[in-house]
Amino acid sequence: MQIRIMEFDGSFELESAAKETLFALLHGSTFRQQVSTGAQCKDVTFLELLFQPVPYSTNTPHGMPRAFEPYHNSEDYLVVNVPANFIFQARISRPSRLCAIYRKVLRD
Repeated sequence: MQIRIMEFDGSFELESAAKETLFALLHGSTFRQQVSTGAQCKDVTFLELLFQPVPYSTNTPHGMPRAFEPYHNSEDYLVVNVPANFIFQARISRPSRLCAIYRKVLRD
């Protein structure tokens, strides 16, 4: 049995209606409150940045495209898995998993 190396770029494009629905859900006050409670901060702001998780490798040690690693390494930002029901409500079939970037709001 041979091991086959697979290339995965993680790129995707959402239809405008799906993107609009998904962004409305991710900007929603109830979800933001859940995220900020979990992060123990005052509030969070959705930056409208999404990425598809990629397989862990030496090139992608955090399971994300390299361009998003600065957010992972910063205490000012959160990487959040987009809930599956949000993806379903937005009628997104591919990709099946997404992550969103939020900025922590620590003060008024």
